[in-house]
Amino acid sequence: MKPLLEVRDLSLSYHTPSGETPALSHISFDLMPGEFLAIVGPSGCGKSTLLNVICGLLEPEKGSVLMNGTQVTRGDPRMGYMLQKDHLLEWRSIYKNILLGLEIRRQLTPEKLSSIEQMLRIYGLDKFRSARPSQLSGGMRQRAALIRTLALKPELLLLDEPFSALDYQTRLNVSDDIGRILKKENKPAILVTHDISEAISMADRVLILTKRPAAVADIVPIELSVKNRTPLSSRNAPDFKSYFNQIWKELNDHA
Repeated sequence: MKPLLEVRDLSLSYHTPSGETPALSHISFDLMPGEFLAIVGPSGCGKSTLLNVICGLLEPEKGSVLMNGTQVTRGDPRMGYMLQKDHLLEWRSIYKNILLGLEIRRQLTPEKLSSIEQMLRIYGLDKFRSARPSQLSGGMRQRAALIRTLALKPELLLLDEPFSALDYQTRLNVSDDIGRILKKENKPAILVTHDISEAISMADRVLILTKRPAAVADIVPIELSVKNRTPLSSRNAPDFKSYFNQIWKELNDHA
């Protein structure tokens, strides 16, 4: 099976009048179809920068990003990007917020509108379609933001700490919701997170970055001994703690 995404020898530095700041150093990895990859690393090491390069928002000084064998470009429609904040617009209803990306791309087709209706029903937002964002809980807002992203039918989903603004209990429930949704949709994803437990519970593999300039320290395959694995059930797996200790040690070794 060929990789969906091929990241090859990425390097990037930020340039300011005061000098050069190396951010990424010779990063390479593959993402397979249907795979969920989590990226962890020391604070400020360049995790979000790496996502921005992958989706074409930043151009690397060296290296390449290929998706299905072709170069990723700025604003590549094959990728969906969920940020730390949901960025729902208060003056639009939840339904109108979900339509926003399709409106911008002029893709309000019957097929995609039908898909939105189905997701609203499945993910428990149908009764709140006319509500304003401020009337919804943080978890419901994140589900709305996810539907807005999935409505564009991206081939790959990029998640930049999308649960970080939520309280702990909501964070667990929403990460479980979104993990189940992505599995049901068979949607490959790359998640940036500071939370080791979140990375282990959601991902098929965890990529560990070093301190800045970020390089790949290790890639850890996650194979938990739990049936019908979900993000919440993964945390009860007997081998969960071993993965946590392994990744914790790697992070400390490279911090």
